[in-house]
Amino acid sequence: MSSANESLVDAGNTAWVLTSSAFVLLMTPGLAFFYGGLVKEQNVLNTMMMSLISMGVVSMTWMLAGFSLAFGDGGGKIIGDLNYFGMMGMLDMDVWDGTTLPPLVFVVFQMTFAVIGCAIISGSIVERMHFGAFTVFITLWSLVVYAPIAHWIWGPGGWIEELGAKDFAGGAVVHESTAVSALTLAWLLGPRSERGEDQAHNVAFVILGGSLLWFGWSGFNGGSALAADGTAALALINSYQAAASCLVTWMLIERIFRKRWSAIGAVTGAVVGLVIITPAAGFVSTIGAFAMGIIGAMLVYPFFQFTSRIDDSLDTFPCHGISGFFGTMLTGCFAMEGGLFYGGGFKLLLAQFVASMAVAAYAAFMSTLIFLFIKFVMRTRVHKDWEDAGLDELVHGESAYVHSPTKSYSSPTKSTHANQESDSSTSESEASTSNV
Repeated sequence: MSSANESLVDAGNTAWVLTSSAFVLLMTPGLAFFYGGLVKEQNVLNTMMMSLISMGVVSMTWMLAGFSLAFGDGGGKIIGDLNYFGMMGMLDMDVWDGTTLPPLVFVVFQMTFAVIGCAIISGSIVERMHFGAFTVFITLWSLVVYAPIAHWIWGPGGWIEELGAKDFAGGAVVHESTAVSALTLAWLLGPRSERGEDQAHNVAFVILGGSLLWFGWSGFNGGSALAADGTAALALINSYQAAASCLVTWMLIERIFRKRWSAIGAVTGAVVGLVIITPAAGFVSTIGAFAMGIIGAMLVYPFFQFTSRIDDSLDTFPCHGISGFFGTMLTGCFAMEGGLFYGGGFKLLLAQFVASMAVAAYAAFMSTLIFLFIKFVMRTRVHKDWEDAGLDELVHGESAYVHSPTKSYSSPTKSTHANQESDSSTSESEASTSNV
């Protein structure tokens, strides 16, 4: 990328991407409400805090090195460089290459994607992972997993981009990478002690969170055009149509097979539809997006019915991973340029498959290494007694509700710790909650 660009900043485009950045940032509190409503009331603050800490930590790592590793042009096909470390040189550039945006606008917009990506991971490990360990994990993950994958697909000279794969707004970059990492973490941590007692404690929170996500997706997909133009408009209407058609189809499926009109099911259907359209939003026709929502609901719904040995607490993997994969593959079918249904043959479809598999494999491998490193230096899982009692009071010293019950908790003995350490990573120290 050239360090200077003579093109003038476009005020309209800049205003739209600035607004979209705010929309996408709002998605992370929305996700906090969505996840928070699904867990037990003794764990709602701990769950929501995992999204909040992502806003803090990842914003810093992105400014320091994440952006440069993702979008620096001196590193080659695999990763960027550190030329933009700490935003060095950004103020000397007129606009970001290939856009009419001030460079820092592009930085902020991309930062919000990294933030919500890390927050998504928490859905698989809520109610049992040490808050400090999760914070360290997303700090490292944002740099060694997210940034390289973003470079592969969106960065200058990334190998997946050169392969010809299409990912308009992050079906693979954000959703597949986070979901696979989340599933890997859930597997390494082991299941919750009270798995099987799942019941959303506040469905209103789920609806509120899902609605904020839908609202924020206006910027997530619409803003990814990086301009206030026809592509942004196409991405916006496609996002709404895919979400709507998937929501309705999902509700009909639940009515047929489960004899109910589930509110959580409706919100889940909308989110699945939004994930499915994300890689395709600016590449497919509106009727194509409508069809993708319907097809996606029928493809993804069965995966929510499976009971896996891996305790994916809030179904993060089917919601983001399976949906992201099918969305990426359907892009290869419905894309108006190169898509299978538009006479493009299987070339794009094959590129989409290779991109999905590469992202999944890398995310799983690196997430495992990060987890094992963290486990070596600190505890990754709270003690079983804390898990049973609920983490809000014990970890944060607060409760979401005045009446929130906290089960009785007794400090674990040294022998208990020894047994837990030899078992897996399910131990917690005898120290006070200030050490968490």
